[in-house]
Amino acid sequence: MTHRIYLAQTYRGKEQASGYLQYARYVDLTSWTSAFARTAAFTEHDLAVGVGAEAREMRVGIVSASFFGFFDAPPALGRYFTAAEDSPPDGTAVAVLSYAFWKTRYGGRSEALGSTLQIGPTVYTIIGVAPEGFAGLWPVQQPVAFIPITSHASAHRPPRDTWWTTYHWMWASMLVQRKPGVSVAAANTDLTNAFLRSYAAQRMESPGLAPAEIARPHALAASVLSERGPNESSFARVATWVAGVAVIVLLIACANVANLLLARALRRRQEIAIRLALGVSRARLLSQLFAESVILALLGGVAGLLVAEWGGAVLRGQFLARSSQVSVMGDARTLLFGGAAALVAGLLTALAPALQTRRADFAGDLKAGAREGTFQRSRARLALLVLQGALCVVLLIGAGLFVRSLRHVRAVPLGYDVDPVLLVDLNMRGVQLDSAHGVALRRDLLETAQAIPEVMHASRQLTVPFWSTSTMELHVAGIDSVHRLGEFALNAVTPEYFATLGTRILRGRGIAIQDAKNAPRAIVVSDAMAKTLWPGRDPIGQCVKVGADTLPCSYVVGVAENIKYQHLGDDPGLFYYVSEAQWHPEQGGLFIRTRGQAAPYAEPIRRRLQQLMPGTSYVTVTPLREILGEQTRSWQLGATMFLAFGALALALAAIGLYSVMAYTVSQRTQELGVRAALGAQQHDLVRLVVSEGLTLGAAGIVIGVVIALAAGNWLGPLLFQESPHDPLVFGFVTVALLGVTVVASFIPSRRAARVDPMVALRYE
Repeated sequence: MTHRIYLAQTYRGKEQASGYLQYARYVDLTSWTSAFARTAAFTEHDLAVGVGAEAREMRVGIVSASFFGFFDAPPALGRYFTAAEDSPPDGTAVAVLSYAFWKTRYGGRSEALGSTLQIGPTVYTIIGVAPEGFAGLWPVQQPVAFIPITSHASAHRPPRDTWWTTYHWMWASMLVQRKPGVSVAAANTDLTNAFLRSYAAQRMESPGLAPAEIARPHALAASVLSERGPNESSFARVATWVAGVAVIVLLIACANVANLLLARALRRRQEIAIRLALGVSRARLLSQLFAESVILALLGGVAGLLVAEWGGAVLRGQFLARSSQVSVMGDARTLLFGGAAALVAGLLTALAPALQTRRADFAGDLKAGAREGTFQRSRARLALLVLQGALCVVLLIGAGLFVRSLRHVRAVPLGYDVDPVLLVDLNMRGVQLDSAHGVALRRDLLETAQAIPEVMHASRQLTVPFWSTSTMELHVAGIDSVHRLGEFALNAVTPEYFATLGTRILRGRGIAIQDAKNAPRAIVVSDAMAKTLWPGRDPIGQCVKVGADTLPCSYVVGVAENIKYQHLGDDPGLFYYVSEAQWHPEQGGLFIRTRGQAAPYAEPIRRRLQQLMPGTSYVTVTPLREILGEQTRSWQLGATMFLAFGALALALAAIGLYSVMAYTVSQRTQELGVRAALGAQQHDLVRLVVSEGLTLGAAGIVIGVVIALAAGNWLGPLLFQESPHDPLVFGFVTVALLGVTVVASFIPSRRAARVDPMVALRYE
């Protein structure tokens, strides 16, 4: 069994697990464990592949030589790299191409072996091609190439860091395969013992680390998919619920079709009785019923796969824009699963009519006009109808809760504008610039951006909301430990920053031109930070030492509104800004505010700025909305899919109710005629039919509400500032279902109201 390793420690009383570790930690765990048959280190990055105008940012798998041993996938051409080519500190610049990239870039020619390809700042020699369809651990966004983890680390390591022996740089992940007979619990114990030993070695290097008794380090082997690990993402949890919703819709559809087949079987009871009287066995009749149902289900399955082919492309574009395009019709596993689901659906839908056929009194059915007991035998249809209604209520309540959550998310005050803002990120690809040239390049980019007619404001910054963060030690007079009050994040910005993002200055001023390199250090704090450090006092003019306690004071010159920087929910807003000129002017990227929506301007601005980039370096321009979209994706998925499936379920339930009521009216023609002959008015007959429909609908609603209330405990953590028992949602769904029930019952009731007593009395 293959697992990904997660390392957990206790920080500020809360356990935090991470799937990332240092390369030195990977070596320690590999050397000091005995529970695993093989181990591998891996990570992935989007790197520039190619040179010049042909360079494109693509996903690259960065793996140890042992990685390929986890897969039964011999190379299609050439070979994989060896342990010798993957040895630290520098490794060997060799690469294995993906099959698809080899076909598109090199036309599938064997001459690609031995040629070179620039990936990031390094030129790699191509030594092999992975087999067709091989994606490693990244089936959604498949890598175009695989390179040794050591050669990548050598090119991207922090300055002067011996990354293969120290514990500073957490950037890799670890894959393990348990030996036969080793349980997960035994593997976790083995891992934890090795981790404790490694943690002790790290404390020798960094004595400031908390003792093991406080940090309580331990390790565990869990799912290879990080979304399914200890820190399961909300998107993965919502996706699981969506899969459950799809099953519920399938059950509703099965109940609907079963109801129709059951009605058909009741209509055919005389035919079936005659066939039995002529010597046809019950087994043959049942096999015919199952065959008819399975054929219908398989035809529906084919139609479903065609819809999935189109719908999958739409959903990928909405939620997984950067994922690889996967054809539903070309994936054997999907086709097999779809066929199995259709077969099961066919068997389920045939079950009710088959049971009806087995229990039927065919001797009585041979008598012309036999009607006694019809309604008693129809209780299965009514039960199926109530089930449809109940499941429909559950889906619609889920849809309402997610829609409300999405509304709450969109109403969150971020403290900055999103739609008109672009992020410009610099990728130097190994181009070495000294500090002065780095500052000059960023100054030129800023001036060029400001000169573009479509640009209103442009600024430089060090960090980006929901993308990157930076923290420093703080010292404030009168406070023993600022660190204990929370984590304070910083950003180094230029004077135009607040106008570019639309962040309001509540008191004082923002970073200004006079906050130059040799001027007194200035700092702008968030409102939350001001209230935390100086409660009830004026923060303007207060001294904050950023970094060591021996550094000069940074004086508070302004208070800015709180912003959401790391979490949309419980973000404490402890944030401050320093002057980029007084911090690291040779680092960071740009923010650009355009006139109107930013997305249409991204590519023209990128081309304009790219002209200033030296050598093989390049810029990427991303709308800030895309970055924020990653944070809201789970609620968008939940709202979209629950709403779509809920609407489908509502339509199915309405059709099911209509069909049952129409069938009931047709079966009760004589009864309705008698009622009319005895003086019942049309509105009395309408009320009779509609009230029966409302009774069924109300039963389904009650059961569905009970199920939804019970499921709220599991659904609640996926919602955003929304109670899983929101009475507004429950009330709206109840009213909507009752309205649909009335409409679906009213149409057949009109037929009942128009019954001619004389015709009805002669019916059958």
